[in-house]
Amino acid sequence: MSNNDMMEKEEIFSKVLRAGRRTYFFDVRATKAGDYYLTITESKKFTNDDGSFHYKKHKIYLYKEDFAEFNSILREMTDYVIEEKGEEVISERHQKDFKKEEHNDKQSDNETPTSPESFTDVNFEDI
Repeated sequence: MSNNDMMEKEEIFSKVLRAGRRTYFFDVRATKAGDYYLTITESKKFTNDDGSFHYKKHKIYLYKEDFAEFNSILREMTDYVIEEKGEEVISERHQKDFKKEEHNDKQSDNETPTSPESFTDVNFEDI
């Protein structure tokens, strides 16, 4: 086994996030000099036509000198998404009974609201 293979297998600290068909692995590893860096791996499960499955993996190597800026940009981007779209997941894949309908500006009084624009924001901390 080469040194590179051994370095790839040496994990100092690890966490796993399972998210549907995706799994995220966060691993602290050591360089040859003994310093630490982070790998983030996304593993996604795919099913073949015959019922067998395989995984596709994508890996990011993140070194200490980039932590602060990476963390800052990640926080900024995630905050932006939450501020713009909220925390609720809106997608056909996640809502089996979701139906696409065009938004009408004039909705009759007896119709049930179906678009996100027709809902009222409620702050549950006030209830």
